[in-house]
Amino acid sequence: MSEDFYDVLGVSRDASEDEIKKAYRKKASEYHPDVSDDPDAEEKFKKVQKAKEVLTDDEKRQMYDQLGHDRFQQAQKQGGVGGGGRGGQGDPFGGMGGAGGMGGFEDIFNQFFGGGGGGQRQNGPRQGKNIRTGITLDLEEAYEGPTKQFTIRRPERCPECDGSGHPPDADVETCPECDGQGQTTTVSQTPFGRVQQTQACRRCGGEGELYSETCAECGGEGQVRREADLSVDIPAGIQSGQTLRMDGEGAPGENRGPNGDLLIEVEVRDHPDFERDGDDLFHQHAISFPQAVFGTTVEVPTLDGTVEMDVPDGTQSGETFRLKGKGMPKLQQRRRRGRQRYGDLYVQVQVVTPDNLNKEQRKALERFAEAGGDEVDVKEGFFERIKNSF
Repeated sequence: MSEDFYDVLGVSRDASEDEIKKAYRKKASEYHPDVSDDPDAEEKFKKVQKAKEVLTDDEKRQMYDQLGHDRFQQAQKQGGVGGGGRGGQGDPFGGMGGAGGMGGFEDIFNQFFGGGGGGQRQNGPRQGKNIRTGITLDLEEAYEGPTKQFTIRRPERCPECDGSGHPPDADVETCPECDGQGQTTTVSQTPFGRVQQTQACRRCGGEGELYSETCAECGGEGQVRREADLSVDIPAGIQSGQTLRMDGEGAPGENRGPNGDLLIEVEVRDHPDFERDGDDLFHQHAISFPQAVFGTTVEVPTLDGTVEMDVPDGTQSGETFRLKGKGMPKLQQRRRRGRQRYGDLYVQVQVVTPDNLNKEQRKALERFAEAGGDEVDVKEGFFERIKNSF
């Protein structure tokens, strides 16, 4: 198995996050040690997990694409990507470069290309991590674009210590490890030469100060998990796989930094009466044999009530009629004269053959066949022949 994370999952370098997750699920089920007969299944399974972890994290993926596989792996060994502590690898809501880690994309270049930080403290305000959740809609909801209520469990700034991680009256002293600077500098030898690395002080977490107590409510983390009731406006015409963003509804920032965002992945349920293709809808509508022969007007369902549709005489089973503007709202397209634009509804007509004819109906159809010059096999029956022809 290739070491490159994209090759490990079998996706292209411009694959979307949904494509990466789908590929991961397939590979993980293939190489899971409990089900795979491959002698190297456990090792391959770990590679698949690692690839998914990096490529579904926007910041890690950006670094991976910039540095390449080998240099990215070396950076992780040096502690430059996804370090421990708050915001580290063990916290799904923590950002890269939290207390005890490094400061993200800028710091990884400092590590490899000699940046020393210039004495700048590493404990400035940092934006919180984005959180992802999912929401499922009916097709009618995707058509109407309602306001959707939902509940999410997420990290929030601790109300007892206001995110500081310690009581307001706790005794404080200057950190002896970093002399109050909030950062330490080390010099190390790497495959790219001798480099100077500046990172947040591991003892004080980049604050430059030590406190006599930690907050009893959050255990010094500055965050607690709480349920939040939210509502989001669904844009009319949204499709499965699209993502809504709620600014500031993600994880709280560090050191008074702004909150991250909440990313809501949308899934639209299948509908029993309609199939969707982008902005267009498809529907199958049954009519009787006489209606197909003589023509008729039928009522066709849409997502906005029923409409009448003319079926011309001589209509064949399988013919499709287009009802313009009866499909889904066109998302993010400019409205003309203030009116929402819509896709189309395509109605495929299916001629239904009755399987229970009374004597009068049967004789009528036999006379019809004879009038047209057809030879009627009474044993098989005219209507049975019609059914067989279909």
